[in-house]
Amino acid sequence: MKKIILLGGLLAVSTLATSSFSYSQTDPLVAGKNIAVVSTDLGKVRGYIHNGTFTYKGIPYAQSERFMPPIRPKAWTDVRSSTAYGPVCPTDPTTTVFDPLEFAFNHNWGYTNENCQTLNVWSQGINDGKKRPVMVWLHGGGFSAGSAIELPSYEGENLSKKGDVVVVSINHRLNVLGFLDLSSFGDKYKKSANVGMMDAVMALEWVKNNIANFGGDPNNVTIFGQSGGGAKVTTLMYAPSAKGLFHKAINQSGSYRQSFLEQEDSKKIGEALLEVLGLKPNQVDSLQKIPYEKLNEASKKAIAKVQDQMKKDGKAFVGGGLGWGPVHDGDFLPYQQVDPAGLAISKDIPFMLGCTKNEFMASLLNPAIRDFSKEQAVDFLKKRYADKTDAYLKAVEKAYPNTTKPSDYIDIDLAAFRPGMVKHANLKADFGGAPVYAYLFTWQSPVNDGMYKAVHCIELGFVFNNIDRCQEMTGGGKEAKILEDKMSQAWINFARTGNPAHKGLPAWPAYSSQNGATMFFDNKVEVRNHHDKELLEISSSK
Repeated sequence: MKKIILLGGLLAVSTLATSSFSYSQTDPLVAGKNIAVVSTDLGKVRGYIHNGTFTYKGIPYAQSERFMPPIRPKAWTDVRSSTAYGPVCPTDPTTTVFDPLEFAFNHNWGYTNENCQTLNVWSQGINDGKKRPVMVWLHGGGFSAGSAIELPSYEGENLSKKGDVVVVSINHRLNVLGFLDLSSFGDKYKKSANVGMMDAVMALEWVKNNIANFGGDPNNVTIFGQSGGGAKVTTLMYAPSAKGLFHKAINQSGSYRQSFLEQEDSKKIGEALLEVLGLKPNQVDSLQKIPYEKLNEASKKAIAKVQDQMKKDGKAFVGGGLGWGPVHDGDFLPYQQVDPAGLAISKDIPFMLGCTKNEFMASLLNPAIRDFSKEQAVDFLKKRYADKTDAYLKAVEKAYPNTTKPSDYIDIDLAAFRPGMVKHANLKADFGGAPVYAYLFTWQSPVNDGMYKAVHCIELGFVFNNIDRCQEMTGGGKEAKILEDKMSQAWINFARTGNPAHKGLPAWPAYSSQNGATMFFDNKVEVRNHHDKELLEISSSK
C-alpha cells in the first residue's frame, strides 16, 4: 500500500512539474527546459516566450581568429540556452556621458568579448511551417562602435508582433578587429580588410539555413539598418557573396558614404600600425596576441599618421575623414559604388532610404544656439553663406514652411546625410531595376524643451514600434503613437511585398531623380517632390 501511495505522489508531482512549465498564452513570460526549443544546423537552442513572442538571444553564427574570415562555429549536442544577449565587440570604453543626450538615448553598453559573432531572433511562431517575412537588423555606430543591444529601440518583440514578421539582429566585428587591412603581409591576411562585413554575410547564411525553423521565410529577407548600419546595408548590396541572401534593403541615415576606402590607403593603415608598435613585417602574427586595448590605441595613431599623409597628398576621405570601414579590395568588394557592375549586383533589390531632418544638429554641440534670436541666427549663418544668406533663409522657408524658431534655420542637416541620401537615391533609381522609395523624418520631439528635434536615431522607436520603450526620446505621447503606427506598418509592408504603401499613408510613388518623391513622416504625413532642391544647391555651393 505504501508503494502505491508513494507512486501516486510521484505522479502528482510529475504532473504538477509538467503543467508548471507548459506554455500558456496568458503568461507574460514562459521559460523552462522544454520551452521554445528549435533545431539549427549546429544544434538545438532554447529561448523563452515573452508576451507570446518566441525570443532567442546570443545564438552563435560564426567564430574566427583575429583578422581571419569567419567560419562555422563548433556544433553542440545539448540544447543550448539562448536567453541572454551575447557579447558585443570591444570598442573605446565609455567613461563619461553628456547627461541630456544620455537621458534620451538610454544606452546599454553590454559586455565585451572579441568572440562576438552572435544574433538574436524574435518570432510569433516556431516549427509551424509558416513563411513569415524576415527582417535582419544591422546596428549603427559607424563601423567602429555600437551593438545589437545598444539602444532600447532595437528590441524586436513589438515589430515582430505587429507585423507577424521574424526579426533578427546581429553583432559582428568592428574597428581594428573587423577592418584592419594586413594584406601587405602575405596571403594569410589577404581578406583581413573586410572580415567585419564577412561576419554579416555569415549571419545571413545562418538565416538562410535556419530561419524556417523559427517561422521565417528564407526567400523573403529584408536587411535594414541605421547610420553605420545603413552603410552596412549598402555595402552588402555591393558584395557578390551576399547576393541571394537578402531580397529587399532599407538604409536609414546611412548614405553619408559615397565610396569604399581604396585598398592602397587601407594597406597603409596596417603598415603604419606595425610601425607604431615597433614590429617588423615578419612579426605581423604577433598582432594576434596583443591585448585589444593596446591594439586599439596603436590603431588610432596609425590612422592619424596615414590621414596626415593623405592630407599632404591632397587625397579626399570617405565619409569626411579617414576611419574604419569597408575596403574596395577587388575580392569581397570588387567594385566602387558608382561602378555599373557594382550597381548591377543589387539591381533587382527593392530599396528604401531616408534620413531625419536634423541628424547631428549644431545646437546639440553649441546649446547657446537654441536660444538665438533671429538676428543672432542670421549672423551665425552669414559666416557660412555670406552674401547668399538671404537666399538661404528663403530656401529654408520654402523647403520647411513651418520654420519659425531661429535655431531651426541652423539645425537642418545639409552636410552629409540628406545630400548623401539624394545622391544615393538618384544613383540607384537612375540605374533602373527594382523600385526605390525615399522618406524624410521631420517630426519634432517635445522632450527637454524640444532640444532633440528630429535628431539622429529618433526614427528608430517609430520603426520598431517601440515608442513605449523610447519615451525619453519622444515623450511617448499621442502624436508619437499615431506616427509609430504609420511608420512601423510601412517598414513591415516593405519587408512583406517590397512596397511600403498602406492605407494609413497617402499614395507613395517610387522615387526617381525627375520626381524627387519623398514621404514626409510628421504629424502630417505627405509626399513632396524636390522640396529642398534650392536649399541643397545653396548649401553645396559653400
